[in-house]
This record gives sequence, structure tokens and C-alpha cells, in this order.
Amino acid sequence: MAVGKVSDATFEAEVLKSAEPVVVDFWAEWCSPCRLIAPALEEISGAMNGKVKILKLNVDENPATASKYGVMSIPTLMLFKDGQLASRQVGAAPKQKLEQWISTSV
Repeated sequence: MAVGKVSDATFEAEVLKSAEPVVVDFWAEWCSPCRLIAPALEEISGAMNGKVKILKLNVDENPATASKYGVMSIPTLMLFKDGQLASRQVGAAPKQKLEQWISTSV
């Protein structure tokens, strides 16, 4: 399962109303650490097929959602369960750490 995209307009339907846990990667094109973790998120998405949905939200194109959740630096990863923010991870991290964070949060 590939990493998908979400926007201010689709956030409620894709994330808050999702039946499965959702990890949202708040990122931007110009952010080097964001680009560094992208391949790891793709791999994790494939490995955890069906257990969790991973979506990317571009903060430059979708400032309302980033502002609502108080995103101050990127990358910021947030895990939502049953429409609620369950966990937050700020900054780039190695694939193993990201995988562990997602696994223990789900």
C-alpha cells in the first residue's frame, strides 16, 4: 500500500473518519529531512499493509490543518485513531524508530 496524500479539504474524511489508524506526515517540498524519511514511510506502509494508513499533508498547500494541530516544525508525524490524535513524532528519525513508533501506537 503506497503512501497517499491528504489536504485541508479531505482531512476529515480521510483521517478523522477513517476506520483504521492513520499516520499523517506533515511535510513540504523544500524540507530535506522530510524527503529523507519519505522512502522509509513508503516501506513501512507496504510492510504494515492494512494495519495503518500513511498519508502526507503538504503544509505549504494546506496551512489550515497544520495550524489546527500546532505544527511548528517539519517533518511532524501524527497518528490518529478513532478520529483523535493519539501520538506525535517531531523530526526525522531512522526507519527502525519510525516503524517502532507506529507499531507501538497502533
